[in-house]
Amino acid sequence: MAGTPVPSGFSLLYVATVSWTVLSFLLPYAAHFRALGWRVDAAASGASSNAALRDAFDHVYELPLSRSILDVDGFVRGERAISKVLASGPDIVHVHTPIASFITRFAAARIPAGRRPMLAYTAHGFHFHRDGNPVTNAPFLTAERLAGRWTDRLIVINDEDYEAAQRHRIVAPGHLVRMPGIGIDTDVFSRSSIRPDAFASARRELGMGPDTPLFVVVGELNRNKRSDDAIEALALMRHTEARLVLVGPGREQARLEELVVRRGLRDRVRFTGLVNDVRPVVGSATALVLPSKREGLARSIMEALALEVPVIASTARGNRELVGDDGGLIVPTGDVRRFAAAMDSLVDHPAERLEMGRCGRLRMVEQYDLRNLLRLHEEMYGGMLAARSKRVT
Repeated sequence: MAGTPVPSGFSLLYVATVSWTVLSFLLPYAAHFRALGWRVDAAASGASSNAALRDAFDHVYELPLSRSILDVDGFVRGERAISKVLASGPDIVHVHTPIASFITRFAAARIPAGRRPMLAYTAHGFHFHRDGNPVTNAPFLTAERLAGRWTDRLIVINDEDYEAAQRHRIVAPGHLVRMPGIGIDTDVFSRSSIRPDAFASARRELGMGPDTPLFVVVGELNRNKRSDDAIEALALMRHTEARLVLVGPGREQARLEELVVRRGLRDRVRFTGLVNDVRPVVGSATALVLPSKREGLARSIMEALALEVPVIASTARGNRELVGDDGGLIVPTGDVRRFAAAMDSLVDHPAERLEMGRCGRLRMVEQYDLRNLLRLHEEMYGGMLAARSKRVT
């Protein structure tokens, strides 16, 4: 939904549950709107102790938020803290992540209409979804419908969530916005932006040669990501020389390492933990593998495709939109035999693999580039300011 271009002199507050979200996704937005003459602040748990955030924003606020929906005390503490932040009088508050978004919208709803900021919420994947358990879906849907009453713009980033928001009437039709994710800098995630020998160097550091089939999983090691499916698929591959690298930390690492040993894959699987720059590892891969049960619009897929690396992904929402018909292969979630077959197929067909990578990058540049997302946010914020002006008068 388009709005009017933004004037200067307004204030914008970004809110998330944890500072990692702000650091990972919102720094380019802060730089962009500050360059346009806006005051841009951020609020999240851990924000005040993060030097990079302090440099990127005009002001950062510490929020004592919990990631657990069962933490009632955390809800109360968070609501009190965000209410004090909102007293600074931002024109627009843009929230990310479910818990922070609900608490912030709840607090803002109590502000008199004439002083209330405009509220935008980007849903990075509703916690109720088509493949979810109805029992667990229900409270999340109820919370979204309630908070929708206090939301001026609900931004969804995949087709399934857009259809769900319409079907459940979470917000009024004019308040629903469909955007292609949060954006990726396709100049940074470009093979030409990386030192020519970086890919070979990454493989050497992982202990493998230039021709070894290499599959990479990027993301937190948690149950939702289903990284064990990638391990099981590796064990079923015809190409027994293939290797798997799991990039990212997480509480599931010990369990996954035990699975690797049980499946006799100790020499074929590596865990890297957190990697500051994933581009050399991903860019050196035969394919990225994403077996997740739930996604919004996976950044790891965007990064791989921008680097011209094909993707083998589950049927979790958003994956098919990113991969399309020509950027890789889509496999039913949990079907490890199909994952193994897809991995073997990409090893067997190098020319097709290269073409998938080229097509994937073209899609990222044309639809998901950060510059396009910044423009869309400018238009949306401009429309919100115009609506606020009418509301106040």
